[in-house]
Amino acid sequence: MQTAIVRYVGALAIGSMLLLPAQAVAHGNKSVDENSAHDHSHDQDRVQDHPHDSDDAIYKGYFDESQIEARMLSDWEGDWQSVYLYLQNGTLDPVMAHKAEQGDKSVEEYRAEYETGYTTDVDRIVISGNSVAFYRDGDIVEGRYATDGYEILTYKKGNRGVRFIFRKTGGDDEAPQFIQFSDHRIAPAQADHYHLYWGDDREALLEELTNWPTYYPSSLGGNEIVGAMMAH
Repeated sequence: MQTAIVRYVGALAIGSMLLLPAQAVAHGNKSVDENSAHDHSHDQDRVQDHPHDSDDAIYKGYFDESQIEARMLSDWEGDWQSVYLYLQNGTLDPVMAHKAEQGDKSVEEYRAEYETGYTTDVDRIVISGNSVAFYRDGDIVEGRYATDGYEILTYKKGNRGVRFIFRKTGGDDEAPQFIQFSDHRIAPAQADHYHLYWGDDREALLEELTNWPTYYPSSLGGNEIVGAMMAH
């Protein structure tokens, strides 16, 4: 059963900071194994986690392609922390309990889902200009990135999401070739948190729907993150 359709919408070329118009390019559909995918409801159905100012319909994944606009790396600029530790140490227990009250799974089932979703060994990310620095166990790997367009994902429930993609143009060899942001927005805006996918295979990353390392500003404490997640 096909659970996700990936269609290439456009790529933006940047040379000396000259932004060229996106071009529509035909792209084959992709299917994702339902047994290994969450159907990406973490991005579109968990509205209570995401207090954004964007239109509610867009936020839930219902929009026209004409509404999508190119975004620059500056939308995610800042110093960011992974929320995985807060799940592990129990800080996010109230969030899991809240989900169980509102959803169709037990606290244990939500915890297991988010354990898989939040898992990462990159506990901090710092984005400045075209630089993205990954902090892992005290080591820092830095890459320089340029926009590589975006992809629209269509999920089995009928809603959609947009991955904004950046490719490496320089920096450390260990830095990933591609990074893909998902923050429930489809046009330029400063992110208040985001899910990040990274690796060396652009197409394979688009099929990753179960592990979505999530980052909030490093200036926030655990209780503030809990409050943000439960705000809606």
